[in-house]
Amino acid sequence: MTTLKGKAAITGLGITPMGKIFGHDAMYFAGEAIRLAVEDAGLTKADIDGLLINNGVGTAGALSLGLAPYLGFDALRVLNHMNAAGSTAAQMVMYASMCIELGMASNVVCVFADAPLQTPGPSAAAYARPTPPRGMASLAPAYGLYSVNAQYALAAQRHMALYGTTNDHLGEIAVSTRMWAERNPRAQMRSPITLEDYHNSRWIMEPFHLLDCCLVSNGAVAVIVSSASRARDLRQPPAYVLGIGQGHHATTNRGGWEPETHTAATIAKDTAFRMAGVELADIDVLELYDCYTYTVLVTLEDYGFCAKGEGGPFVSDGKLRPGGALPTNTGGGELSGYYMWGMTPLSEGIIQARGQGGDRQVEKHDLVMVTGNGGILNYHGCMILSPNAS
Repeated sequence: MTTLKGKAAITGLGITPMGKIFGHDAMYFAGEAIRLAVEDAGLTKADIDGLLINNGVGTAGALSLGLAPYLGFDALRVLNHMNAAGSTAAQMVMYASMCIELGMASNVVCVFADAPLQTPGPSAAAYARPTPPRGMASLAPAYGLYSVNAQYALAAQRHMALYGTTNDHLGEIAVSTRMWAERNPRAQMRSPITLEDYHNSRWIMEPFHLLDCCLVSNGAVAVIVSSASRARDLRQPPAYVLGIGQGHHATTNRGGWEPETHTAATIAKDTAFRMAGVELADIDVLELYDCYTYTVLVTLEDYGFCAKGEGGPFVSDGKLRPGGALPTNTGGGELSGYYMWGMTPLSEGIIQARGQGGDRQVEKHDLVMVTGNGGILNYHGCMILSPNAS
């Protein structure tokens, strides 16, 4: 049976400064991240023959296929612009790995960049809709469901109603994630917080406080995917791709579906874990997409780390914290680190697999699980990374 297990590795990682970095657009950030990734890998621009592009929701210099001529790439064998929201990072790495295994490319850059913050001001305005929705898309707002915040809040409320999940449970995720961010020099939010601080933070959309919600960031992340054989000769320790998978619930507005509490993570997990030949008990580090605290909780359940409905009690003993039994979002995630869609968990997964986490490095890091989430819990990606090729 053909498999991608251990056939490709992430060989380069470029991360720009993150946060309220004004004066640049997404094209600039993408170019800078790619430059850093090429340098990190010990490659040259001429070595790059594949480019996969993903942009966020910002409009300033939004990425397109025009990134290739903008950066002067003139001999690419693979080029595409992709967008499956926060699950795209996993998909880019998957398609890059497939192209490399098929001999279609040698070194493929996967890049995400966004610049929603263009002038000093409220971060909340960065993702405001420029025009109101029309047609069928206007029905939910007509009934008061105006924003992504509201839709995720409704999902969390459903979980609370069904299973007794509390804000203390969600608050533990916010606190544990900030504890990791304190150890990450790149994190936007590094001041310690307590559960009391969490409860005192202002409401955004009940049951979400401010500290339940991800950051808004300008910046970019780029990774380079190469063949496993090539990776051994490059500058950095390889992060081998042992398993990778996607899962999508595309018909969530149908009767009988409960995407709020049962996500497509189960589908992606099955593919990725089967390819890697691993079980849950083998995983050392988790890097979970955390646009909201609730996303972490429901993902833990859907992967089977605990039973459905038991996510709240599962996290309440501090196991996600530094020194805990299940180190999770070790760079501060999107809640406290930086918000680069699926590239946030992927970038930290690479750092942990390389053993380059410094004060936050998890000692045992043979298997690092990385997830991505898009839409309103609709689209999902999973990767298993390792410092070992098998």
